[in-house]
Amino acid sequence: MTHTDDHNQNAGTNPAIDRTLHRINRALLLAALILLGYLLAVYVVYAVNLIQFPFDYDQGEGFELYDVVLFGQFQWPYADIETFPFYGSIYPPLYHLFLVPFYWLFGAEYWYGRLFSFVSTLITAYLIGYAVYRETVRGAPQAAGRLTLWVAVLAGLAYLGSNIVYHIGPLFRQHISMVMFETAAIVVLAHVNEMADDKRRRRVLLAGFALLLCAGYTKQLAAFTAISALVFLFIRNPRRAVMWGAGFALVGGGIFLFLTIATGGHWWTQTITANVKDFNFGQAEGLLRTFVRTHFWLLLPAALMVVYEIYFDRLSIYSVWFVAVLGLNAFSAGTWGAGDSYYATAVAAMSVLSGIFAARSLNATWRFAPNYLSNGLIAPLRRLTPIIGRALLIVVPLLYIGYGRGVFHMPTSGAVFGQIADVFGIEDNTGYNFHDPDGYITLAYAQIGHLLTDADRAGGERIVERIREIPDDVPVLSEEAGFSFAAGRQIITNPVVLKILDEVGAYDSGELVAMIEAQAFGLIILRAQFYPVAVNQAITAFYEEDERVTMNGFSYIIMVPRAEPLR
Repeated sequence: MTHTDDHNQNAGTNPAIDRTLHRINRALLLAALILLGYLLAVYVVYAVNLIQFPFDYDQGEGFELYDVVLFGQFQWPYADIETFPFYGSIYPPLYHLFLVPFYWLFGAEYWYGRLFSFVSTLITAYLIGYAVYRETVRGAPQAAGRLTLWVAVLAGLAYLGSNIVYHIGPLFRQHISMVMFETAAIVVLAHVNEMADDKRRRRVLLAGFALLLCAGYTKQLAAFTAISALVFLFIRNPRRAVMWGAGFALVGGGIFLFLTIATGGHWWTQTITANVKDFNFGQAEGLLRTFVRTHFWLLLPAALMVVYEIYFDRLSIYSVWFVAVLGLNAFSAGTWGAGDSYYATAVAAMSVLSGIFAARSLNATWRFAPNYLSNGLIAPLRRLTPIIGRALLIVVPLLYIGYGRGVFHMPTSGAVFGQIADVFGIEDNTGYNFHDPDGYITLAYAQIGHLLTDADRAGGERIVERIREIPDDVPVLSEEAGFSFAAGRQIITNPVVLKILDEVGAYDSGELVAMIEAQAFGLIILRAQFYPVAVNQAITAFYEEDERVTMNGFSYIIMVPRAEPLR
């Protein structure tokens, strides 16, 4: 007997209680919808605010833009970093190639990359909701369709409401677009083995693997999702998985080989060698603790869904995906340069699985295949099915409300947000008139999300003004590219690339150090000093601080040549 059968058999035992519980259920679902809808409104305000900002918000956005510029000029960003202008890129090309037409139309601007990323998150949220609806509406009572739709909407909003997705969603960075392609690939491949029509199955497999390639050539971390998909396909049909996996590897490897040859080997050095980085256990542990603490209320049903499928149902692609990306990305988050963004794919997988759990619970469509566990553990509980079903009517929406509270973030100042913060006693815990569930205290946790102000824009414009004071034929070394773009100057170096390759012994900073010692740069602008040690030492010896400018909460150091170098 199924959960559904028991529920339908006993649900009418007390119609008055059932009506009351269903009213409470709808009220709680509405409360969850309002809470997550509010977080969506905060996200939209943040995105609109950030899209208009003409400088770097997250360190590295300007170099992503420069990759777009180089592709738009039919040049490789994977170049010799040991000679002037010392520029290289550690990211695959697809995100940047999508933006090249925008560069041709509008020039080098931040807004279209941020808009593209923001729209990517909306598409991902739709895919999550679609997956939840598709997986749960089948086999549910006919009247359950509307309730399933509610849960599907909540699942999509849960993804957008995550503080991690919020942080990186509107950035000019490729990570969130990778998640979009990953999610699309998983949704497409979820039922491919159940298709009887060979031609249709091949088309779907081709689309799924094409999306995996798109994800991988957006960012390397998509390899974990590709592994998940291949493992799932192998479990269901080993022969088909091996054949298509071999084709996938052949095409992906062919693209990789072409890029390596076309760039004279720099593609390999900058996208593979540069990503072999030191592991920091404290960073990995801190980010994992933060993720579990903030997302616990949906991680729990997602984990229960995995357990259910292992013991009582067929293992779905969503469970394989969730377990793989959560484990592998939690480990990868401990590498230098990583951060909470590495959990974005896990948030998508969690949102799907927890949504399926919620919809099945509310629609009473659990089914327990006969086995030693269902006979020994579930059977004695069957008489309690009506009580459990009624309890789930309350528990499920409370899970989404608890989740919304766990990831809750918002500005604490302004005409609307300030009043809301005052009414509910929400305090700034970041120093930026913003409330974040972590308060920016965890190592490698993104210190972004707060709204930008006129003072931030003025700070950026002040730095641009200083650059324009330098003659055009004198180069300026800036740790962020946005100031150079605004001043119409050449982009020189990508500090993080130099630092990483220096640490693995794959970079000789001699020529850059020589230029610094010759005081060839009219200004050097620093923020985090993410240069190799030798470069930072040369800067300290041959340049001195002339001014500090605050922008986005960070202190930018403007350095000029020393009259008397220290060595």
